Amino acid sequence: MPKAIFDRPIAHRGLHNKSAGVIENSRSAFAAAIAGNFAIECDLQLSSDGVPIVFHDQKLERLTGRTGLVRETTAAEMGSYPLTGSAAGDCPQTFNELLAQTQGKVLLQVELKHQTTPEATRKLAQAAVASARAYHGPLVFESFDPDLLVEARKAGYTGALGIITWRYDQPDDDTGRMEPWRNFVMRHLLHWPRTRFDFISCDKNALTLPAIRFWRGLGMTTASWTIRSQAEADAALAHADQIVFEGFSPAGA
Repeated sequence: MPKAIFDRPIAHRGLHNKSAGVIENSRSAFAAAIAGNFAIECDLQLSSDGVPIVFHDQKLERLTGRTGLVRETTAAEMGSYPLTGSAAGDCPQTFNELLAQTQGKVLLQVELKHQTTPEATRKLAQAAVASARAYHGPLVFESFDPDLLVEARKAGYTGALGIITWRYDQPDDDTGRMEPWRNFVMRHLLHWPRTRFDFISCDKNALTLPAIRFWRGLGMTTASWTIRSQAEADAALAHADQIVFEGFSPAGA
């Protein structure tokens, strides 16, 4: 994948600032990123009626103050729940609403979030790819879950796909899984024959893992997350091509 596609720092969940009432993955955060000419990283979950929703968590509580799960909530219901602390009263958007907002102005780095069943995994990939098919602008999909990358290809996606990775040395947030064999495969990116990923999005603490060094040595574009200071950015960019940042303004931006 050409490194030129990651030519700008990537605002993690948009250019959010909770203390100023700009909440992650919100219309206001995305507007701020566009105004700053930053690329946008965002997250997609699947609603109960099969609509991709721009939302990070499986649970509603942290971001809306409500109980329940995104997968048990309709898209219309999600779109009526104000994000906690939003000065503008932003509610979660559908993926189509985000695409209408960005209109190709900046790169979208879209994370497909882990789903709990193979059926939901397939539905999220298919719905996201269907929306992206009609979009005219720079857009890439990525996921921690190799199955989501496989399903995106099966759904006809021909753009760049990224694997998100880390050290796999403790249970992950989405699944809590810690099987040694699985973590070995994931840590060393041994799923590549299945996933054929085009770029890597790597935790800043895992950039020196042998697999990351190997693939980057072959010319594969690597972004690093989540960078929260200029010192962290400088350290990461010694081993990566771009940063996914929040909470500060990158030098030269």
